[in-house]
Amino acid sequence: MRVDLASVTIRLGGTPIVQDIDLSVPEGAFLAIVGPNGSGKTTLLRAIYQAVRPVGGAVLIGRRDVRAVPPREAARLRAVVPQFQDAGTGLTASEVVGTGRHAHVRWWSAERPADRDLVTEALRRTGAGPLAQRVFSTLSGGERQRVLLARALAQEASVLILDEPTNHLDPRAQLDLLDLLGSLPLTRIAVFHDLDHALAYADLVAVLHSGRLVASGPPAEVLTDDLTTTVFGVRSQLMQHPLTGRPHLLTAPLPGTPTAEGH
Repeated sequence: MRVDLASVTIRLGGTPIVQDIDLSVPEGAFLAIVGPNGSGKTTLLRAIYQAVRPVGGAVLIGRRDVRAVPPREAARLRAVVPQFQDAGTGLTASEVVGTGRHAHVRWWSAERPADRDLVTEALRRTGAGPLAQRVFSTLSGGERQRVLLARALAQEASVLILDEPTNHLDPRAQLDLLDLLGSLPLTRIAVFHDLDHALAYADLVAVLHSGRLVASGPPAEVLTDDLTTTVFGVRSQLMQHPLTGRPHLLTAPLPGTPTAEGH
């Protein structure tokens, strides 16, 4: 399904966080939301899955205002992989993934073979199959991330929303996850800190700065040296990755800017 944001404005505690955001994500596209720390990326993402309520504008999924969609039906429209992972549950990884089926089957209903198959397949696709019988709270951050992505896939929603999905993952696991996200036939919206990941894997990028949308479009057209200098305070250059052939973004400090080693 397509996702549309129309003049979305969000205030938290009276403080403006996101202001007048207009953005459209076509059905099946992969949108990366990027911006410096404090630019409103996660707040905007939370508005899409109804964790915060805009004070102005609307979020539409499939042209339906999310505020008018009942929670269980909303769970069939969009699945969420959060940045912060609750480790308090005593459920196994398989049971956590199984909760994704509650959007389709009442939680007290008997488990169906088809649901078990979907859980097993979701664990396999995310590389979390060997974790199935492990207690979720005993898993590492990266392992939990895979399990939560598997839960989102088992939910069979039309829109997948992810907040910094490569957090806690080692380099190989990051690339495996990005390859998987790139292959999914869903509308995908993810917050990224890594501009190179956004460039290499997303179809579209939206750049936030001080709570406003300053640019959006194909990553190679948006992530120019002028933009990265103005918004992120770094120099940048687009090139082709010599190993993968994907577009690759090199970044470096601006001349005269002290590095961490220089302090």
